Amino acid sequence: MADDIIFNEHNKDEFPPAHTAEHLLNQTMIRIFGCERSFNAHIERKKSKMSFHLNQKPTRQQEKEIERRMNELIDEDLPVTFEVVSRYDLPDDVSADRLPEDASDAIRLVRIGDYDVCPCIGRHVRSTAQIGRFELLGTNWDEHERSFRVRFKVLPK
Repeated sequence: MADDIIFNEHNKDEFPPAHTAEHLLNQTMIRIFGCERSFNAHIERKKSKMSFHLNQKPTRQQEKEIERRMNELIDEDLPVTFEVVSRYDLPDDVSADRLPEDASDAIRLVRIGDYDVCPCIGRHVRSTAQIGRFELLGTNWDEHERSFRVRFKVLPK
């Protein structure tokens, strides 16, 4: 049945471990800081970066907590599953705000255990243990924009 479903065109060739880590980092930031998902992300095999709007600059302890929590989630070996739903009947915990106007009627939701769910048509690993290890490379805070950029990479274990 899933082969009959037509999704929007997807022109990216994601590195599945880093792309799946992107989902985890989005939800981790939401849970730690109460922010929205990233407003800018550049996910690559060697190095990735994501930016978030926050109320204040995170402390060094909070930065260490991001890395600790990410590796804890990876070690939990959470399953990554997919579900196809109608764009007009999304679950309550899924926002349609970032769907393109021309989004297909069928939307693929990506679930990572009970931790995160969001619409996505990219490539992912089957479980979080396949991500490897999350390494926080550095951060930048822009006081004027109230934005926090996280630079990271994922390494095989």
